[in-house]
Order: sequence, then structure tokens, then C-alpha cells
Amino acid sequence: MPILCLLLMLGTLWLGYTLYLIKRSPYLNDKIREVVSDCALPISVVICSFIGSYLFLDIKLPVFSVHDGPIFNYPPFDKLSGMSALSAVGLGFLLALLIFIDQNIVISLTHVPEHKLLKGTAFHWDLMLTGFINILMSCLGLPWMHAAFPHSSLHARQLAKVEQHVENGHLYTTIVSVKETRLTALAANILIGLSAFMLPIPLQWIPKPVLYGLFLYIAATSLDGNQMVDRMCLLLKEQTSYPPTHYIRRVPQRKVHFFTGVQMIQLIILCAFGMYPLPYMKMVFPLLMILLVPIRTSLLPKMIDAKYLDIMDAQHM
Repeated sequence: MPILCLLLMLGTLWLGYTLYLIKRSPYLNDKIREVVSDCALPISVVICSFIGSYLFLDIKLPVFSVHDGPIFNYPPFDKLSGMSALSAVGLGFLLALLIFIDQNIVISLTHVPEHKLLKGTAFHWDLMLTGFINILMSCLGLPWMHAAFPHSSLHARQLAKVEQHVENGHLYTTIVSVKETRLTALAANILIGLSAFMLPIPLQWIPKPVLYGLFLYIAATSLDGNQMVDRMCLLLKEQTSYPPTHYIRRVPQRKVHFFTGVQMIQLIILCAFGMYPLPYMKMVFPLLMILLVPIRTSLLPKMIDAKYLDIMDAQHM
């Protein structure tokens, strides 16, 4: 069973990512390539779920558990002691910090200049609505919500009209315009709500390894165009094959690699605390996120010139 789980997870990732990249291939016509690329994830999930659930009936693959009790649970606040309420305040503060950081990071990455969004932003309004919604979620015992990465950025890219061009042997994709509408987000959230009526059948036909492959696919597609990932790839490339990006032309190579190394160390530390099996270690994660701010504003400028940091931190390519 472990080998089958591994193959289903990697198969979902491979099939989905291969279909996602078909838009860059010369096969079929533009419309078909675009449709197949947009539907790469559901196609790969359906195919791999069919393989795991029907072609290997003798092997009991793990599926996600379904809560049999009532969906809306009102927490018994009257049974909480004073110390429990005080500790909840501390944990709630850390959670509020994490939501605040995630919300602002995702909004900033979504409203980058290369997306060429025309409608105005409402950062503070979005954050206030998120706070009110999460208060209601807490009272009902439901999961909290906030703007999530990479879904928000991928949503903007899916609504974009793009053009591709080749410069110095490198293929670049440029966003021409984005169809800014609320209908897609409204339809997606309505479908998410309706999916609750698809439990336990047919959603339990999707094995857990396929879901893990789904998450890997989302992570892999979100790395496309990520500047930090591009700079990490430079560590394995010859200098003559570097792409002509703005920071390569204006920042010394040593400074670029040093900045990339610092970011990689920070990423490893965040992943170590965020993925540690002990829940008490995960509680430190929001504090680590806050500590990254003084590191960027006070410590890094002493190691790298501020003008170079501004270039590498720029929100446009």
C-alpha cells in the first residue's frame, strides 16, 4: 500500500503539472490547450482517483475522515475557567497576528504591478471583514478564513489574458489585462458550500494520496514566476545562462546569492517550526513571522546595501 500511495501522489502531481504546461506546447490549437491547462487539476484528480479506487479494489487506501455529528457546534463558553479564557486570549492574539500577516502578504502579492489590475484596492476593508467573519466562525466552531496563497494569486492569473515572447533565448509570459470580476469568486465559494452535501459520497472516493498530490500540484504551480525560486535556480546555473532580469543587471552576483541564502535559511526555520509535530512548537510560528520584519528592516541593510535590497525586493520583474 505505501508504494501505491506514493505512486498516486506523484502521479497526480505529474499528470496535473504536465497538463498545466500543455499551454506552452505546440500540440492542438490555442483554445484546446487553454481549456486543458485550466482543467489540469480536476482531470488529474479524477483519473488518479479512478485508478486508486477501482483498479486496486483489493487495497484499502486511506480516505479523509468525515465528521458524523452536527456541522454547527456552539462551543461551551460557560464551562471555561478563568485561566482557560486568559490562555485563549494569548493564543487568539498569536492567531490574529498570523491572519494579519497572511492577509497582507497575499493581498500584496495579488496586487502586484505585473497583474495590471485596474480596480482600486480595499486592504483595510478586507481585513476588517475578515476579522468579523472569523469572530462568527469561532462562535460556530468553524474553521477560520483569510486570503490564502497561492489560491488568490492563481485566481488572478486564471482571469488574465497573457502574451508570450522570447528574449535572449528565455521565454517570458506577460499579462496584458485581467478580467476583474467577483462572479468567479462567488461561484467558487458557492460550489465549496455545496460540496458539503457530497459527503461522504462521492468525495470519499478520492483517496488521501490523491489529495496530497493535489496540494503538491498547487505548490508547484505557485512557484512559476516566483522570484526567490528563480534566484535559487541561479545557484545551479552558469553565469552565461542567467536570464536578463532587472536584479541580475543591477545587483552584483555575490549580493544576489547572499540574499538568496539568507532567505533560504529563514524558509528552513519557518518550515521546521510550522511542520513540527508538537503543537506547542507551532504556536511560535506567528512570532517567527513577526521577527522577520526587524531582520529585513534593521539587520539585512547592514549586510547588503539598501539600494540592492530595494531592487531585489521589487514587486515587478
